[in-house]
Amino acid sequence: MATDLPAIVEFRHVTKRFRPDTDERPALDDVTLSIRPGEIFGIIGESGAGKSTLLELINGLTHPTAGDVLVRGASVADLDRSGLRALRRDIGVVFQGVHLLSNSTVRDNVRLPLHLAERSEKRLTGPQQRDAVDEILSFVGLSHRADHFPAQLSGGERQRVGLARALVSKPPLLLCDEPTSSLDASTTADVLRVLADARDKLGTTVVVITHDLDVVKAVCDRAALLEKGRLREVFDIDAAGPRSLPSYYEQVKRELTA
Repeated sequence: MATDLPAIVEFRHVTKRFRPDTDERPALDDVTLSIRPGEIFGIIGESGAGKSTLLELINGLTHPTAGDVLVRGASVADLDRSGLRALRRDIGVVFQGVHLLSNSTVRDNVRLPLHLAERSEKRLTGPQQRDAVDEILSFVGLSHRADHFPAQLSGGERQRVGLARALVSKPPLLLCDEPTSSLDASTTADVLRVLADARDKLGTTVVVITHDLDVVKAVCDRAALLEKGRLREVFDIDAAGPRSLPSYYEQVKRELTA
């Protein structure tokens, strides 16, 4: 993790109100934080704390009511339509529900971002696209599933396909919204190993929303706690690695015998 480089994401006194003409509590309230290149940064907090709004601001899906959000040094709110498209091509996104195309194979699902970028400066030829897809499927451990359809995959495999799709264009930034919430301990560990490898082998900066503190302890370098839209604290995490997650048996025993 490069601590001496400029922040890849920076929030400067950011407030976001979805109904600015009312007394409704802001989704984010005067948030200042920075995310370093090459780290896995966790966003934790109860429902309604502002976690998803923070990701939407990074991706330019919404803009702050006050303050500034910078990604790789550029103010997201100042980007025109072309600039926003370029920004989003450099950001991979993984959602809890994955949203794979059910009538397309794993290979075609992963290839989708490359197909959509064919008119951009980063377009790849057909053979280059096939090589990129094969490389990332090997990276996430799913080469043997390339010609299968989503219905033939387990939940953990579908999530790894979503990660492969988000990483196939080698984006410098990956945003993950609850990527492990519906998975058991074993498949969660598989997903977290991919996130750790993305940081360690691809140099990707990962921002992950999660309610699971075991996930934070296993894979995050730092984590920000949001509470009712305000930044409560940023914690330095002594990450022990994805393999340190408790087994399903250990989780059951802990919860049922506590």
